[in-house]
Amino acid sequence: MSEPPSIDAWIAQEAEIVQRLDAGPGPGLARPEQIAGKTGLQMMEAMLRAEIPYAAIAKTLDFTLLSVSPGVAVFQGTPLPQHLNPLGTIHGGWVATLLDSALGCSVHTMMPVGRAYTTAELSVNYVKGLTPKVQRVRAEGKVIHCGRQLATAEARLFGPDGTLYAHATTTCLVFEMPSPR
Repeated sequence: MSEPPSIDAWIAQEAEIVQRLDAGPGPGLARPEQIAGKTGLQMMEAMLRAEIPYAAIAKTLDFTLLSVSPGVAVFQGTPLPQHLNPLGTIHGGWVATLLDSALGCSVHTMMPVGRAYTTAELSVNYVKGLTPKVQRVRAEGKVIHCGRQLATAEARLFGPDGTLYAHATTTCLVFEMPSPR
């Protein structure tokens, strides 16, 4: 069994991606002509190459898309003091948003041209308190099923040492994108 990657490797990978994203269009919404004719996976790959904007929520909540492949999306987040709840742990909403992003983007990678999705259900299980002492966490989302009308996915939020902090599932509605007018 191989050694898990070090926190330094996690931070270096994130820095490389953030530098590329910051050199691109930054956070925002892609214009219709930028995504026309692209599958969900092609859109996500274009985002990682900084050819189209990335979601503003990632900048707001200090997390970054690291990688995508068919049915998989990996995000990395930095739990910071501004994410604390009154009890001194990272707010469950921050954890849920990071997991929801990994879940949704894993489903997004499975969308053919002209199809989209929206979250219909999100279920999160918090298994260990998270604090800013943990320098980074990763949310890895994986599609379980993707059909014409429904998609399901699961995700895990873990630290560099493999500690599991939360896991989640989602059900997404899949639909035809309305034609641009």
